[in-house]
Amino acid sequence: MSGLWCIVGGLRGGRRLLRSLPYVQKTFVSSPSLTSESGHIRLCGRPGRPQQTQLRFLSQGQNPSVSAAKLKLRTRLVVTLLFGGGVLAMWWFVYLEKQQKLRQQRIEQLQQVALGQGNFSLLDHRGQRRTKRDFLGSWVLLYFGFAHCPDICPEELDKLSAVVSALDQDASLPPVQPLFITVDPERDDVPALARYVKDFHPRLIGLTGTSEEVKHAGRDYRVYASPGPKDEDGDYIVDHTILIYLISPDGLFLDYYNRTKSQEQITENVRNHMKTYIKL
Repeated sequence: MSGLWCIVGGLRGGRRLLRSLPYVQKTFVSSPSLTSESGHIRLCGRPGRPQQTQLRFLSQGQNPSVSAAKLKLRTRLVVTLLFGGGVLAMWWFVYLEKQQKLRQQRIEQLQQVALGQGNFSLLDHRGQRRTKRDFLGSWVLLYFGFAHCPDICPEELDKLSAVVSALDQDASLPPVQPLFITVDPERDDVPALARYVKDFHPRLIGLTGTSEEVKHAGRDYRVYASPGPKDEDGDYIVDHTILIYLISPDGLFLDYYNRTKSQEQITENVRNHMKTYIKL
């Protein structure tokens, strides 16, 4: 009886082996690395190692050669990115060096222009003597005009004040000192300037002096000023240069803005000058 059960068990095992034979053929025989030249399953060598490796790839639906190709592609991609990053960093360094040289050349050219190189000495709207040296270390926006100007001077001073206020909102930037120098010292004395500047930015300083002192300050910035004929009331208009000057903390003239420049354009330009400023 026990022999009969052994026969039955053997038959059942044989059927299971036959049912699994297609899977064995698909898994082992189809793999060149696991079959011999005759097509038989190769089970020699280190027990379990090659077969387990191949079975793991096959069970995950992967081909070892495909995985190796992917790894090689990723390696090439990483090398390409590193090489490209190095080239980009070198280009950026060269670009910054070039920009610094251009800014230095710009400063040297401005120094040769000799604009605003003098040292004016004038009275402010509080009656205190001020010279150009008093404003060294500060960014300055300077405008030449006169208090009796009907429209242009107030418009330009309003624009200048708006630029200073806009720059004040950026905490990363240093404050700008607005200055107003009269070209009409005959009428714009200290009390007249005190009344006039309070209509604009609270930091605006008005400067006046004798006719010669005012002319000297104007010549340093090549400002043209010519009083027109007086009317029956003794009033007159002064024809003068309409420019806003930007002065760096070292007292060097950097740029100017005419009436066509808007507040936004001037603000952006001054901000750029501040960010690229090279202290002498």
